[in-house]
Amino acid sequence: MELSALRTFVAVVEEGGILAASKRLNTVQSNVTSRIRRLEEELGTELFFRKGRGLELAPPGRVLLDYAGRLLRLARQTEAAVRQVGAGSGELRIGTMETFAALHLPRGLKVVRQHHPGVALQVSTDTSAALVERVLAHQLDCAFVAGPLAHPKLRCEPMVEEELVLIGDAGRDDLPLILFREGCAYRARALEWQRHCGHPATAVMEMGTLEGIIGCVSAGLGWTLLPRRALELSPLAGDLEKKTVADPLARVPTLMVSHVDGMHLQAMDALADAIRSGRP
Repeated sequence: MELSALRTFVAVVEEGGILAASKRLNTVQSNVTSRIRRLEEELGTELFFRKGRGLELAPPGRVLLDYAGRLLRLARQTEAAVRQVGAGSGELRIGTMETFAALHLPRGLKVVRQHHPGVALQVSTDTSAALVERVLAHQLDCAFVAGPLAHPKLRCEPMVEEELVLIGDAGRDDLPLILFREGCAYRARALEWQRHCGHPATAVMEMGTLEGIIGCVSAGLGWTLLPRRALELSPLAGDLEKKTVADPLARVPTLMVSHVDGMHLQAMDALADAIRSGRP
């Protein structure tokens, strides 16, 4: 029984069908169908009831789902253990918000490189929502996301707290909010603040980088909410007027999240300690 077949089976169950599972696994539907059929042939039983285009889990499928989850968790733990062989070797896959990558992550990465030089670091940026999904899917060892957050499958460790400030001329109907894409926690706070203050809904301009957002606001193209530290470190800070945002909307904790079934790597602990210490 191959792990790839079990991953396909679990994906079909969790996604509710062949098409959705094929998109999640980044493969064609025929591959998913053939893997499920081979798995049924190997086990000598049907795992699903076929109802038109739909699938319903059969009793043998429910039994397999439980065991498949255990086997896949064990496989992930084995992979993590192998990657951590030796005092300072292996790989650490880190996800981070764009702003956190600019403000806090460099000092943590520097400490990891100093104390764990054999660890290969992989860093990718995304929205908080997307990063959480990637940690849950074991595609990342840890991620730095905006809180608050509670999930039964995640460890959530507080790192730093950001203060959001308003920059630009807010509330004008002719100026859009300039924000990161959907799934960004700061975007959600800005929209919540807009509703809380009774400002009319405006258009949204999406940008992919912190520098892009600050640059567009400084050019008078719109307004936004960003961490105070991000603005203070920008070369454009002198051109922008910042205004305080009332609590509790202004305070956004940043958490390091990791999967409860994942192995806690030594390099991950060093990274968290360095960021919490606040040392440059």
